[in-house]
Amino acid sequence: MAALAIDKELNPLLKGGSLPLYDKVDATHVVPGIRQLLEELEAELVKLEQNLKRDWESLVHPLERITDRLTVTWGIVEHLKAVKDSSELRAAVEEVQPEKVAFLLRLGQSKPLYKAFKEIQDGPGFKNLTDAQKRIVEARLKDATLNGVALEGEEKKRFNEIEQELELLGTKFSEHVLDSTKKYQKLVVDKADIEGLPPTALGLAAQTACSKGHEGANAENGPWMFTLDLPSYMPVMKFAKNRALREEMYREFITVASEGDLDNTPVINKILELRLEKAKLLGYKNFAEVSMAMKMATTETANELLEKLRLSSWDGALKDFEELKSFSKSKNAPEADDLSHWDLTYWSERLREDRYDVNEEELRPYFSLPKVMDGLFNLAKYLFGVQIEPADGMAPVWNKDVSFFQVKDLAGEPLAFFYFDPYSRPSEKRGGAWMDIVVGRSRVLAPRGSSVRLPVAHMVCNQTPPVGNEPSLMTFREVETVFHEFGHALQHMLTKQDEGLVAGIHGVEWDAVELPSQFMENWCYDRKTLMSFAVHYKTGEPLSEDVYEKLKAARTFRAASLMMRQLHFAMTDLELHGRFKVGGSETVYDVNRRVAEKTQVLPPLPEDRFLCSFLHIFSSASYAAGYYSYKWAEVLSADAFGAFEEAGLDNENAIKETGRRFRDTVLGLGGGKPPLEVFKSFRGREPSTEALLRHSGLLAVAS
Repeated sequence: MAALAIDKELNPLLKGGSLPLYDKVDATHVVPGIRQLLEELEAELVKLEQNLKRDWESLVHPLERITDRLTVTWGIVEHLKAVKDSSELRAAVEEVQPEKVAFLLRLGQSKPLYKAFKEIQDGPGFKNLTDAQKRIVEARLKDATLNGVALEGEEKKRFNEIEQELELLGTKFSEHVLDSTKKYQKLVVDKADIEGLPPTALGLAAQTACSKGHEGANAENGPWMFTLDLPSYMPVMKFAKNRALREEMYREFITVASEGDLDNTPVINKILELRLEKAKLLGYKNFAEVSMAMKMATTETANELLEKLRLSSWDGALKDFEELKSFSKSKNAPEADDLSHWDLTYWSERLREDRYDVNEEELRPYFSLPKVMDGLFNLAKYLFGVQIEPADGMAPVWNKDVSFFQVKDLAGEPLAFFYFDPYSRPSEKRGGAWMDIVVGRSRVLAPRGSSVRLPVAHMVCNQTPPVGNEPSLMTFREVETVFHEFGHALQHMLTKQDEGLVAGIHGVEWDAVELPSQFMENWCYDRKTLMSFAVHYKTGEPLSEDVYEKLKAARTFRAASLMMRQLHFAMTDLELHGRFKVGGSETVYDVNRRVAEKTQVLPPLPEDRFLCSFLHIFSSASYAAGYYSYKWAEVLSADAFGAFEEAGLDNENAIKETGRRFRDTVLGLGGGKPPLEVFKSFRGREPSTEALLRHSGLLAVAS
């Protein structure tokens, strides 16, 4: 043990303290650090099992310490793998991941712990517990059941083998997507081939070319390099007049991770096969039922909502497509009578510009990252009574572009902290945007001299990086993404729940977890909020009233088509995890095409393999049979924003009062109460789809 103690002092992964040593941890620390941690946690778990008492402090507090140490330490490793990937880090994770999974299974299947929680639930003292404590007891029992606590012998052995294999397959799926995305590079040297692309896209493409060895590349004369990373890919689809370039990149995009050594097709099939086998071992008909066991919805209510939204949107999606055909024909486009997938985004942008006189690229100078963040932080102060201040230098970071912030109440008392990693780095950082937990709020884990441990979050985006000396100039969609992820961070950071196991987003049913994030997106269309940061980064000129009105009017542009896109993802997910069987009469791609008959006006191409990069449902189990959660929670979030609309968006006192109520309920209660109760305590009634359909411009169709 002496050697372990010395190693602990040397290993930055295991050093205590409230903030990870991100600048010190590297791949060499992972294997010895995680192994030492698991050895210590196993000893703590054995001690807990051998000295079990049926009171809260003796059972739950040590359990929270065990789960927290593993979650926080493994979280550092997973985070670095997501934002600073390397072959060395991959190899280290691959080596110890099975040991980490084995410990989690050992913990989840502990019969002594299960029995102790069952006795608390069945005992006379249960009624005296707080709501949060009751939720913890119920969640631990349900979690243990879903972890196979009731299984014995060969069934238990097989269940554990499945869990190990699923973890490895999820990691492999994600790595294939990153590697395949990195692989495609399109070098363009002829100016005629990039006609229509805006200066920001050309600047980024030239910067990418420089980084790949094409010295002297510049926005004006090239050469230009394009990739499948979204800040590079989307401008091509929206603005490139070169239809052949759009087609090439679209075909590459929908076949990411679908060929050769990086083909995710066998990975998908194996994941689905194992998830179904796991469900059967647990006594469920399919994996969708397993997923729903920890959510608000059932498979029936989720499907009902999706179908209701589909019926409200289908005619609108047909109309959207006809409008694109007519518009492209009016512009004498050769492809007007044969619009294909690589034409839709391009002609949608031209129609948007024509109808609303809004050019997304021309708006970028009004959305510089520093101004957007100032506006976001001012909104948080206005709505929720918190002030956010830069705290760079207070915490080690993993990249020079990462910022660190402190959240305080209006009296200056610290409440939380968060990191912000805004820019795309396709060579080492996975795509998408996310919020994740560094540490959660907890009374039990409070540092010495404090009453509570304060929460810390990561906020990660993949937006357009700065080009040259310019700041990051954002698209409006990138602005919405930052607001979205900040909503997640707020729920984590502003929780008033001191029971760590249900603080922040812990213990919140997954189909309610998107409520605060989607709620925050609504403020991007609020006049006062938008005008507070929509200022030209060079001239200081504010966005004109006229442009604001057009931007707001354009909110419902092609809303039916966008709704159908999300419904397609959600319905495909539920089909694959509900009715599909590997080796049956259909392939996963057949399922995708069958669902598309009801959700896509233009059928997918025969070679469409978007499922091979569907990270949400295959890289982990978080959104598996749960992608519908975005729409489920969007009903809640739109209805929640409706409370502010009813209060009067120009009525400052009423908005502040409603904002504080939102903070105290939706943001404050965490997983300490069922989400429906939380919603009703804010809204005063059950949720309605009316606000979502109204915001989407689909209410008249629905009625």
